[in-house]
Amino acid sequence: MGGTVAGVGVTALGLGLEGPRGWAFRGVSFEAEPSSLITIEGPSGTGRTCLLLALTGRMKPTEGTATVGGGALPKRMAAVRRVSALAHVPGVTDLEPALTVAEHLHERALLQRRFGDSLRGLLRPRAERKGEGRRLIDGALSAAGLDLDSLPKGSRTAVRDLERVEALRLSIALALLGRPRLLGVDDTDLKLSDAERAEVWALLRSITEAGTTVIAVCSEAPDGTVEVSTQATDEAPAPEKTDEKEAADALAQAGRA
Repeated sequence: MGGTVAGVGVTALGLGLEGPRGWAFRGVSFEAEPSSLITIEGPSGTGRTCLLLALTGRMKPTEGTATVGGGALPKRMAAVRRVSALAHVPGVTDLEPALTVAEHLHERALLQRRFGDSLRGLLRPRAERKGEGRRLIDGALSAAGLDLDSLPKGSRTAVRDLERVEALRLSIALALLGRPRLLGVDDTDLKLSDAERAEVWALLRSITEAGTTVIAVCSEAPDGTVEVSTQATDEAPAPEKTDEKEAADALAQAGRA
């Protein structure tokens, strides 16, 4: 993907987010080095996604502080968004079932060239830009472990025909096209078999080994990660359960960000 990406360190101190129906999470504190695999562990409805969105600059925390690569939250949310990307977040990064894998990749690469690259890059000859886009796509696919030749119709395979892990890999590849220093992945192990979960965790570890810091939401974290919980501690009161409407509102806010 154009060279090694330098991951960011992530810290939080007493981080909390209160919504209209109570606290989504509260009292979250942890410290992670650059290129760490950070896992937000817990059952669905306990504010996991809200914490992921807060740590990637998509939602403004109500109390406490966090630092992402030197960018302090909540003051520098825009700066954190510029170095982070999201994958597999329902309501935010949904794939279009009727579009093919190639269409998703080319659309995202085009957006990256238009809005994510420098003006100097846009002024390069068209053939040069096209070649760079191809290299960017190939690098993202390799990092996400998505082999187009293994798909039923290759790159012309529609998203609706992808297996669950293949769709997750595509979502991650699309996020990696922006060469983020921080990658946030939601519902990492949702409805996966034990073998599929092991496959996904191996993928995320390989991404951190290449330099990118990863935050992954899961129901059960594997060993060797920086584990973060949204559950109550002795120091922090129990947060309210996040209902479906509040979660949808939060995701809509994240999509606008």
